[in-house]
Amino acid sequence: MTRGSRGMGLLFLLIGSGFFVLLGMGLERSTPLGMLDFKALYYGARCLTHHCDPYNFSQLQNFFLEDGGGHASDPPVIRELVGRYVNLPTTFIFTVPFTLLPWSLAHLLWTIITVGLFLLAAFLMWSLCANSAPVISGCMIGFLIANSEVLFAGGNAAGIVISFSVIAVWCFLKERFEPAGVVCLAISLVIKPHDVGLVWLYFLLAGGVYRKRALQTLVVTVALSLPAILWVSQVAPNWIQELHSNLSAISTHGGFNDPGPGTIIDRTPGMVIDVQAAVSIFRNDPRIYNAVSYLVGGPLLLLWSLRTLRSRSSLRSAWLALSAVAALTMLVTYHKPIDARLLVLSVPACVILWAEGGAAGTIALVVNAAAIVFTADIPLATLVLLTRNVHPDTTGLYGQMLTVLITRPASVILLVMAIFYLWVYLRRDPGQVRKSDSDGLDGPPSLSAPS
Repeated sequence: MTRGSRGMGLLFLLIGSGFFVLLGMGLERSTPLGMLDFKALYYGARCLTHHCDPYNFSQLQNFFLEDGGGHASDPPVIRELVGRYVNLPTTFIFTVPFTLLPWSLAHLLWTIITVGLFLLAAFLMWSLCANSAPVISGCMIGFLIANSEVLFAGGNAAGIVISFSVIAVWCFLKERFEPAGVVCLAISLVIKPHDVGLVWLYFLLAGGVYRKRALQTLVVTVALSLPAILWVSQVAPNWIQELHSNLSAISTHGGFNDPGPGTIIDRTPGMVIDVQAAVSIFRNDPRIYNAVSYLVGGPLLLLWSLRTLRSRSSLRSAWLALSAVAALTMLVTYHKPIDARLLVLSVPACVILWAEGGAAGTIALVVNAAAIVFTADIPLATLVLLTRNVHPDTTGLYGQMLTVLITRPASVILLVMAIFYLWVYLRRDPGQVRKSDSDGLDGPPSLSAPS
């Protein structure tokens, strides 16, 4: 691969990074909801350090106002979202240190860490593809970065969680800085296990040294989690019931996490993108769309798990497995487009298939591009603007299917992506190990440490 192609790929990456920072800063400062996700984490942790129950809606909301975090004139959505603390107690291990700083410094430090880790994780994924397809991978990853300004502006922990998990994957598969990878993945599991739990599961099922890393990660996760759980249980002995109540409150019909049509976040860039969101168009009943999501995701996850257990692990199979599970993660549990940044893990597998040529390579490129576009901030915002006055007829099957395509494109393409990569992963001969399996995407240089 010529130096010019690598330079062009890196240029796309840098352009995407520039858009990410500039648009993220502009969005944060232009809306009263800026850094709202981190505000919930910050004041929840401050509440705990002041022996206040962060899972009690009234206590946290009152503390938020008394501590100067909010004002009575703020939009009700701010007090509602900050007061409904829905993070696990283990999150406090990472967020409590930020409470030692005033809000102005804490949110600045959080932003710097989020941006730095996110860009590092993106660069590591591009570096793996730089010898085989630097321009294609640079375009995909650069576009993904450029359309992550909501992650920047909202301060959601997903930015740090996904970045740490991607860095951990790089460490494990490269067999470099493995202790750092263990700590990174453990922190991700502590904060948002539903985002990266299946990534950890891959390494556990893959066996060999990967299983060793997974078990080490589990030990570190437990070691980090126990003190936080004991602390929260002392301050808030009813936290389990209160957490369940908060989750129920925001997941009911019309709530912030309701996947059904007509909700506060429906047809917005913050829409829910799991299977439930698509099925709700046909039947807006939690009992129905939850059951369907289990029937769809369960068999796919079972096939993926059996294949991982029975196959001989290689770099090639690892990337295919992680690509399938990155998409599947978005479908089986509650997720929003910001969580779909985990799809950066699918770029190496896309490059592998593209380099092989044939129909599979073309499909991989189209599917990956579509998944990244339809979970990206700017395309989603554009789609919302173009379709906000469109009200398809949902009384018949055709109208319902059209509504899903217009208002839930992310759910559809993520399902297609999960099935495609799982199909490719399953059809590989478990005993087949090519030279490229052991050498990397395109020989040793493509998996060498970035200089």
